[in-house]
Amino acid sequence: MQHLPGRPDTEKAPPSAPERVEQVRAIATAHLADPGPLLPVLHGVLEQFGWVADADVHEIADVLNLSRADVHGVVSFYTDFRRTPPPAHRVSLCRAEACQAVGGQALYAATQERFRGAAGVEVAEVFCLGNCALGPSGTVDGRLHGRLSAERLDSLAAVWDR
Repeated sequence: MQHLPGRPDTEKAPPSAPERVEQVRAIATAHLADPGPLLPVLHGVLEQFGWVADADVHEIADVLNLSRADVHGVVSFYTDFRRTPPPAHRVSLCRAEACQAVGGQALYAATQERFRGAAGVEVAEVFCLGNCALGPSGTVDGRLHGRLSAERLDSLAAVWDR
């Protein structure tokens, strides 16, 4: 249900730290005059905190006069808008056709197995990083790498133990 002026919002927000609520509301308020402010607000929250909490959805909806369903729909549609705190390390491997043609599927499976159960490490799939000529491609902690192999990923991850 959309919150309308003069009509109480009966939906309760999940609890959140007062400082975070204040910052999220400030980010949303800064974009009120923008056409289509929701995506810039969500990017701002992601930049500030690294993830979009359930309580953030409520605050953003309130400031932008949107329903929580509208905000949640956008957050859940785009995989970049994390709903949980980010891990210490993230490996994202391309699963698009060019990378698949040079071993991307096997690399993805081996990487999932290699880091299964590893605390603080997330293995994710992406569909094209624009590095097709150097496949299989991926990112390790946000940095793009080409011509990846299981051995090269192990080498890149070795610095995590230091």
